[in-house]
Formats: sequence, C-alpha cells, structure tokens
Amino acid sequence: MKQPSTKTEMSSFNISPEEDSSSTNSNEYTYQDCPKKMPLNGPYTDIDAESQNFLPEHNLGKKKYETEYHQGNASFGMSVFNLGNAIMGSGILGLSYAMANTGIALFVILLAAVAIFSLYSVHLLLKTANEGGALVYEQLGYKAFGMPGKLAASCSITMQNIGAMSSYLYIVKYELPIVIQSFVGNSNGEWFTNGDYLVLLVTFFIILPLSLLRNLGYLGYTSGLSLLCMVFFLIVVIIKKFQIPCPLPMDDGNETIVTILNTTVGQLDSKAVAYSDDVCTPKYFVFNSQTVYAVPILTFAFVCHPAILPMYEELKDRSRRKMQGVANVSFLAMFIMYLLAALFGYLTFNIHVEPELLHTYSKVYKADVLLLIVRLAVLTAVTLTVPVVLFPIRTSVNHLLCASKDFSWIRHIIITMVLLAGTNALVIFVPTIRDIFGFIGASAAAMLIFILPSAFYIKLVKKESMKSMQKIGATAFLLLGLLVMTGSMTLIVLDWIHNASSPEAHDDGH
Repeated sequence: MKQPSTKTEMSSFNISPEEDSSSTNSNEYTYQDCPKKMPLNGPYTDIDAESQNFLPEHNLGKKKYETEYHQGNASFGMSVFNLGNAIMGSGILGLSYAMANTGIALFVILLAAVAIFSLYSVHLLLKTANEGGALVYEQLGYKAFGMPGKLAASCSITMQNIGAMSSYLYIVKYELPIVIQSFVGNSNGEWFTNGDYLVLLVTFFIILPLSLLRNLGYLGYTSGLSLLCMVFFLIVVIIKKFQIPCPLPMDDGNETIVTILNTTVGQLDSKAVAYSDDVCTPKYFVFNSQTVYAVPILTFAFVCHPAILPMYEELKDRSRRKMQGVANVSFLAMFIMYLLAALFGYLTFNIHVEPELLHTYSKVYKADVLLLIVRLAVLTAVTLTVPVVLFPIRTSVNHLLCASKDFSWIRHIIITMVLLAGTNALVIFVPTIRDIFGFIGASAAAMLIFILPSAFYIKLVKKESMKSMQKIGATAFLLLGLLVMTGSMTLIVLDWIHNASSPEAHDDGH
C-alpha cells in the first residue's frame, strides 16, 4: 500500500556513471522512503522509522543526518519484492471502476502505456542520479532547480502521501460498517454503523496514539502484510467472479425484486434485482463522463518513484542496469495483478462496479465468511499503515519549518493532529474515493512519474546535448506529462462542476 516518502538534507556525493557503481566511494548521505512500504537500512530511528530495515544496524556515534557509505545488501529477489510492494497500493481497488468506464481494450492499452511510461521515468531517474550525484528525490530537485525544485518535489510527494492516507481511511469508512453489521445484524441507522463516526473513532483511538510515537519499528512489518492482503484480495475477486450470477443481483428497492434460487452462489441477499442481459456483455471501448478518471487512477496505482533511488542504494552489487531489471520485473508483476483484479472485478459487476471494488460486494452479499476475512485483513493493514504514511510527511513539514530547532513534543503533537484532522476532513466531506484517486493521480502522481524525472534529467545530465535522442525523448515525456496533468485536471474539475449542478447525476460511491 502506498506509503510516503520522507526527505532529509544530505551531503552531495558522487556516483560513478559506470554501469557497476558498487565500488564507488562517496561522502555521507541520507535517503528517503517511498509513498509505499519498503524496508531500508537507516541509522536514525528518531527521524524516519519506516526507512529502517526490519533489523537495522545503528551507529550511535554518527550525527543525526549522516551515515557512512556502505554496500547494499538487498538481493535482486528481495528488491523485486520490495519494489512490487512499493508499487502495490489502495489504487488496485479503483481499477475495476476504471475498466468499467473505459472498456476492456482501452483499459489494457492505458494500463500498458502507464506501466511503460513509469519504467521510462525509472530509467530517467537512475541516469539522473548517476549524473547529479543524489539519491534523494528532493535533493535532485534542489540540484536541478534550487529551492523551487526541492519544493516542487516535496509538495508532490506530500500530496501523494496525503492522498494515500485518505484512500486508506476511505477503506475504513466503507468497510468497517459492513464488518460491524455482519456481527450485529442489520442496523437501523445506529451511530456505530456510520462510516464518518467510525473513521473519527479509529483515528482517535488507534491511529493517533501510534502516530505520536517517535519511531514505529515493528510497524515496518505492515509492508509485507499489506502486499499479502492485496494478493488475498485478488484471489477472492477471481473466485467470486465464478460464484456471482449474471444478470447481476443487486440490493435496490426501486427495481423489480426477484429471488435468487441458485444456492451455490453463497449467501446472496434474498432481495435481489435482475438486470437485463445487456449488462452481462463486456464492453471493449467505453466513453462517458467518468472515463476522465481512468488515467489518474492508473497513475495513482503505479506511482512509487521516490522509492527507486533509496532502493537503488540498497541493491547488492548495484548497477543501473541491475536496478532497471528489478524495476522491469516488479512492474510486470504488478501489471499482471492489476489487470487480473480489474478484469475479474469488472466481469463480475459490469456497469455496477463502484469506485472502491471491495465495497461493491456488499450490494450482493449480506454475509460471507471469505469476504469478511478479506475486509478484516485489509482494514488491519490500512489502519496500521496510516501512521507509517504520516511519519515522513510530518518529518518533511518539520524539516521545512523548523530544521534548525531541537525536537519538541508540542510541535510534534500539533503537526500530527493537524495532518490527521485535515485527512479526516477530506474523507468525511469528499463524496467518494474516486475523487481522491482522480485528483491526486492527475496532479501529484503525474508530477512524480512524468514531469519531475524528465525535468531533472534535462537539467542535470550535461553530457548529452539537447539535440540528442535521449534529451528529445525526455522533452517529449515532459510535454506528455504536462498534457496528461492539465487535461485530466480540467476534465475532472468540469465533471465536479457538472455533478454539483446536477445532484441526481452525482454518484456518491456508496
């Protein structure tokens, strides 16, 4: 699941432009984490606990932001697992919705395009890191464009992380009421089945106490847990495709009520709605008002680029070619997982799929043990991940505002509470998770995948002229990123305006 990236000041150092840089000597430096989980070695537990390895080696004699250059110790296979884990996030829950509003063929084209573009931006980042001598995303921005470049990278990463936190809390808002109802039975509007109240309670009693810790240590294990939860989720999505009948049963009192007699489909709601056979026919190309959300949802699902550089630093016998191989394998694995999740979710619900796929099953199943287990696993993973996501955001804010000041519990608590309060306000007042996926994917994710890597490459890689094919490609990639960001944001804002003026057309995602 998506986790954030933190940044710390670092001394400049040089990485050999040679393919194998394992023997390079450098000065001391630090690195950042990613918008998703990934265990890395780190010497300063008070700064960014989730940047540590599960068994970190501490050097208490070092200064706060220093660590000696050391050989990476992550194998190729472990790096693939960590990067796949960094890519995998809550965005997978929105992919079926994207497919329903683009069609199967167009979705596959867009998914492949975003994956390929993401791999190309990894290539740009690795080459820029070698030429620019930095393994921190924000530091590359500072070397390229000074403070404006650093702020652009910092703000993009922070926005991406806040979007990740919001998407996790949306899952709590959508899924926890269903879990509670499965234990207490149908509710009559009691407060403990209201998603908004439950988000506030979970935030106050679980997330806030964990977030106030100065380091998280054991919560680094949520990295693997989140990935396992999503793999389990994918397996259940595939299984349910063959258990839920079509025409699709839906719980809607405004339609003709029929009873599903086939007992092999599980505990289906006795009040189910049969729709026309047309909805059971997959569409290959679809264009509607919600199609504009497809590309932002896909970019949100694939962004992990702040993780690339620190993982490159941790790679054993590292070379740029070897790290690119890690990225190729990881992106291919996530491409397959994303495609399977989107395809089977779409084929199950067709036009009735919701922006958050797991919530859609509640429209069909009143109770199902397998889905209950999935919900509990996902809820546990996202609840424990939110504090990990918040840590580097707070570190970033603290470093920008009070870099020269000593640690203060009052400032620590205030920043934590402001960040959580703002995120909860987003979750409560923004109607659907689709809007978070769309806005963050069109803005911060587009910056991190398209615009910043290409801009840093153009500025910092001096040995190539602007007329070279490499620079021309990077320039075209930059222009494509600007087009994607401005086009998607414009269409999304227009859709918001249309929905605001036409309440009956607004899909609240529930």
